[in-house]
Amino acid sequence: MSESTIDATRAQARVALVTCDLFPSLWDDDFPLRDELRSRGVAVDAVSWDDPSADWDAYGLSILRSPWDYVPRRDAFLAWARSVPRLLNPADVLVWNTDKRYLSDLAAAGVPITPTTYVAPGETWTPPFEGEWVVKPTISAGSQDTGRYTLPGHRSKAAAHVTRLTEAGRTAMVQPYLKAVDTAGETALLFFPDATGRLTFSHAARKGPMLTGPDEGKIDPGSEQIDARDPSPAELTTAEQVLSAIPGGVDGLLYARVDLIPGPDGAPMLLELELTEPSLFFRTAPLSAARLADAIISRL
Repeated sequence: MSESTIDATRAQARVALVTCDLFPSLWDDDFPLRDELRSRGVAVDAVSWDDPSADWDAYGLSILRSPWDYVPRRDAFLAWARSVPRLLNPADVLVWNTDKRYLSDLAAAGVPITPTTYVAPGETWTPPFEGEWVVKPTISAGSQDTGRYTLPGHRSKAAAHVTRLTEAGRTAMVQPYLKAVDTAGETALLFFPDATGRLTFSHAARKGPMLTGPDEGKIDPGSEQIDARDPSPAELTTAEQVLSAIPGGVDGLLYARVDLIPGPDGAPMLLELELTEPSLFFRTAPLSAARLADAIISRL
């Protein structure tokens, strides 16, 4: 066997789980996946996406998991993603999914989304006179720079939040705060490839409320209450509708997370479609990490 063939064989059995300096050994939600891969004989490294010493060519696959510090450096992150061979999910998906204006594309395709107003730099926003509203940037992760405002009491704070974002050159988005978050919570539906490679429902989790008031800085990623949940038929149907509306289709995806919440009439509405670096809530479904590990090995 030639030396190049040996190197190629080694690379095929080596996987990078991509993280950041905040979690150099991975966010603990990913430990089950790491352990399942290692139990199958795959060498697994936790590698920060911006590590200048990383040899991405050495990996059979590089899988995005917790690169959560990319937000202020999105352009650099996307340039890095384009340079990495065998990256999942792939770079063209990240370009679309790391800016939450993708919601408007899904809405145009008929997906029921939470009503959203976008305020770009140079534009102004006049707060409504009443109601509860969420303000956040279109490019964010982990609920950073996100606040919940009750009007009219928080009217000036909500306006100041939007202005702070737009004056920093960021696009703000404003959505009504849906009361079902406080009762039913969000339903996160996870999809992994099956044995045929088709993206298929794996498991679901209930996400409890996180926003209690105006933006006060970064929210800890572990502060959210996560529990196992069986999705309703309506939620499964809506999630499939979301996936079918993804530009370019889902064939190249290793995972997808669809976050839904009951709207005012009780029907599921999309909050976010997570294709870049979502927590996958392996601990809520004991076999889920094994399913994704099998899908990864099939792609090696």
